[in-house]
Amino acid sequence: MPRMRKWFISVAIATSVATAILAGCAPVDDKQAGGGDSCDKSSMPTLKAGMLTFGTDQPAYPPWFIDNNPANGKGFESSVAYAVADKLGYRPADVQWVSVPFNAAIAPGPKTFDANLNQFSITDERRNAVDFSSPYYDVTQAVVTIKSSPAAGVTTLDALRKLRLGAQVGTTSYQAAKDLGTSAQVSVYNNNDDAKAALTSGQIDALVLDLATAFQVQNELIEAKLVGQLPSGTGKPEQFGIVLDKDSKLTKCVSGAVDALRADGILSSLQQKWLVEAGNAPVLK
Repeated sequence: MPRMRKWFISVAIATSVATAILAGCAPVDDKQAGGGDSCDKSSMPTLKAGMLTFGTDQPAYPPWFIDNNPANGKGFESSVAYAVADKLGYRPADVQWVSVPFNAAIAPGPKTFDANLNQFSITDERRNAVDFSSPYYDVTQAVVTIKSSPAAGVTTLDALRKLRLGAQVGTTSYQAAKDLGTSAQVSVYNNNDDAKAALTSGQIDALVLDLATAFQVQNELIEAKLVGQLPSGTGKPEQFGIVLDKDSKLTKCVSGAVDALRADGILSSLQQKWLVEAGNAPVLK
């Protein structure tokens, strides 16, 4: 083979190798990195171009939402929604809300929203019909009483263990009450309505519920008081996630925004602001 031809072949091979190496080191855009659509606002396939539509139920209860107005940015879930929108490049003016009943939001079929926040627990069964974002809240257990009960003045776990507690059978709340220790007296009820009746009639001193239900019961019972939250257990917690349409092209982007909010400490600060302080739900120790 002539020497010149050998030289050209060597140069061609070296150039090809260098090109491959550079291609492997070159940055890729969002679409390539995610294996799907870009999370840039201009290319996100929302229901309305340039707008992000959130859904929630009506009425929207505190402290998840304030004044039954999701659009005011107040309350834990409203604040999370606007924080997610901001991470995705949407201004508050680019966000709109629609009312969607709880069961309709997690039913199969097309949605009237891009994303929905309404204390939806992430479950495998629900994943058959809808998508969930990364979790934005780990559910804790809480204690509710009435102001005439001896539990109304409780501020520590030791004091709580000396009281008569109640919880619904087969729930994580019942297990959390039992886990308080051998001195805790725990009565079990078929449903929360029976447990609430036992509380108001004085058969028990306090009721253990997940925090979302505890806030609801606090609004339902006359002279109710939220004593506080129980410390997180050692098992995998129940978690809330943002609901999206099944196989939504937005799921990856919304999850990425939630993950970033958690890493930045924003989720923690919003939880402190709206669930602990504004919701009067300190963690009992």
